[in-house]
Amino acid sequence: MSVLAHDRRDGFTRAGISRMGAVCAALILLSTLMVADLVTGPAGLPLSEVLHGLREGPSGEDRRLATILWHLRMPQTLMAALVGAALGISGLMMQTILNNPLASPYTLGFSAAAGFGAASVILFGTALPVAMWIGVPIAAFAATLAAAGLVYLVARFRGASPELLVLAGIAVLFLFQSLQSLLQFMAAPEVLQQIVFWLFGSLLKATWTSVKVLSVILALALPLIAREVWNLTALRLGDGNAASLGLNVEALRRRVLVLVALLTAGAVCFTGTIGFVGLIAPHVGRALVGEDHRFGLPLAGIVGAVVLVAASVTGKLISPGAVIPVGIITAIAGIPMLFGVILMRGRT
Repeated sequence: MSVLAHDRRDGFTRAGISRMGAVCAALILLSTLMVADLVTGPAGLPLSEVLHGLREGPSGEDRRLATILWHLRMPQTLMAALVGAALGISGLMMQTILNNPLASPYTLGFSAAAGFGAASVILFGTALPVAMWIGVPIAAFAATLAAAGLVYLVARFRGASPELLVLAGIAVLFLFQSLQSLLQFMAAPEVLQQIVFWLFGSLLKATWTSVKVLSVILALALPLIAREVWNLTALRLGDGNAASLGLNVEALRRRVLVLVALLTAGAVCFTGTIGFVGLIAPHVGRALVGEDHRFGLPLAGIVGAVVLVAASVTGKLISPGAVIPVGIITAIAGIPMLFGVILMRGRT
């Protein structure tokens, strides 16, 4: 019996080391891509110059290099990593509470709500007492929380079953997409162009302020998410098994729904709607480390950051002069990845 227990302990140790190795490898890949993102761009900075600028810091002697690297490129790179991480973590939590492999923050209409909020300010911004660059992210954030509130009320009063949450989310999705279409129909051509560009999802307007805001949101949400790690892992065993372990499944779904809304709102309010990251990253993370959310949640966040930073690099390489919005890149790249997920699940 002691031999069996020893072998089992060794197995858990090896599995933990393997999973931690996957997380570390993903971090190395992310770091490499972030450096590549700083190197690529219309200014054509060589790697040696970028590394020198990183060592010198934002107050380096070469003001041109410091401006390009620290005031233009660095906020965009960090924003790509933070947004990707937020969407990746949100996607894994969403797929867990809904028990749906095709779930993501978009499933519950959160991103459509953000688009409606931003489009409202872009269309009627001249009548508001705040500047456009402040009003757009605030409205997108508020609309996302409003969509989450609608879904939360349904879950509160009608039960938080996965089926009901999906149905409520689809209703919210179509509601805000319809309102979004109405605003686009009402907009003048030049205003419509601004709305459509925001809906593409872009990092070009990222600033140190937006990086700080999203960093604060993540800093507030991550400790709360860490408290739910074992509960989310138990939920993967099924509602019945999780309840037999003393877990209040419906309360867990409501708590996670609030956290997903907070992360999604923070992620999309500055960059616009970015698809497929929250859908693909959880599947990659789960394939590498299994259902243990102690490793799955960090890895899903890192993979989401890798996907979005890689999309930023790809957009700059394809069109250095006019950078392609990352939302377009992730949508194009996400389609074959989604088919791959569907085909892999079809074999199991």
